[in-house]
Amino acid sequence: MELFENGESLFAHPIKAVYKLSKAESDNYSKAAFSVSKRNFKRAVDRNHYKRLMRESYRLNRLSIQSKLETSETHMSVMFIYASKEHSDYHSVEKGICRLLGMIEKKIATI
Repeated sequence: MELFENGESLFAHPIKAVYKLSKAESDNYSKAAFSVSKRNFKRAVDRNHYKRLMRESYRLNRLSIQSKLETSETHMSVMFIYASKEHSDYHSVEKGICRLLGMIEKKIATI
């Protein structure tokens, strides 16, 4: 809940990210969660498909942001929300995740 109350949000079609940066207290520098609205996709198969796409694109593109988090000793909690009502392919999901991670990296640099 604290993430949504005190966090900041960014949007890069078709993904919305809600994140919070704080000082790292342990070796775990990032936590990520993924969500797809039941309102937009009634079938669990579709929701699970988009969560899988978001998790995979985050896994492949998180290395640059994790190195920045480690050097600045910052902890990041982030939730990626699939905000579109339309079906998308992997490339558009990955593009959105990459753009969001880039925006968060810029915020880390200003801390």
